[in-house]
Amino acid sequence: MLLVGAEVRMLFAQGVLSYDLPAADWGADWAWGLPLVVLTVVIHVLGLAMIRRRVIKATRREHHPAAFFAVMMTMMTLLATTLHGLEAFLWAMAFRVLQALPNSSSAMLYSLNAITSYGHENLNLSRHWELLGAIEALNGWLLFGLTTAFLFAMIQDIWLSEEKPQRAASMKAGAS
Repeated sequence: MLLVGAEVRMLFAQGVLSYDLPAADWGADWAWGLPLVVLTVVIHVLGLAMIRRRVIKATRREHHPAAFFAVMMTMMTLLATTLHGLEAFLWAMAFRVLQALPNSSSAMLYSLNAITSYGHENLNLSRHWELLGAIEALNGWLLFGLTTAFLFAMIQDIWLSEEKPQRAASMKAGAS
């Protein structure tokens, strides 16, 4: 049986269903969390697009394939990590604005723990904002998924760009 709004509220009022936080408290978490998810995804996608543009420019130059690949992967990983750090910083700023954590250091550490789903430190958001931490963890999964797909695609692009001259040379030699 599917319950609708009024029936669910009645069951909560009668004590049949219960929860620690009123559902109304979660509205603020979602109101802050969803725009932060959208903002960080937009920043991430634009940042990855800028990194890709730079890599494509670099692949047009003459280079030693193995060294070039190592340098490009290192740079892409460093830049993607910087993007993740910037996005965690945005979440930390939100936690400070909301006074969900006592200081900027704990807000940044909490944010990095949440966005990476590491969660090892003994830091907790104020009770009212606990759902916001889970939303940040969900956001981290999305961002790291985008980064993984990006790095995989760039590996493919670099390898294919290295194979093109070799293929062209072997085709030219075969035609002679």
